[in-house]
Amino acid sequence: MADKVIALVCSAAMSSSLVAQKMQKAADAAGKKYQVYSKSIADVDSILASTPKPNILLVSPQVKYLLNDIAKKGAAAGVPVDVIAPQNYAMYPDRIIAEAEKKMS
Repeated sequence: MADKVIALVCSAAMSSSLVAQKMQKAADAAGKKYQVYSKSIADVDSILASTPKPNILLVSPQVKYLLNDIAKKGAAAGVPVDVIAPQNYAMYPDRIIAEAEKKMS
């Protein structure tokens, strides 16, 4: 069982699925028991209602314009929400994990 769950969302979960895979590999390599997965932006409500809830919900840069709405839903569910920095999105999964760890519940 994972110690922490990190969920990513983007428009169709295509690019974020690649990022999630890279993040999972980086977490595994660092010996962290994390579960990292991605879903479509349309799945935000189901992600926040899932068991176990994610410790953080990360929004891809492509859908940053929806951050305020998603953050409100996250706050109501007790899940922090943050946007992934564009400069880290495709190339630096370890940086994304480090930023997420600062904000995880």
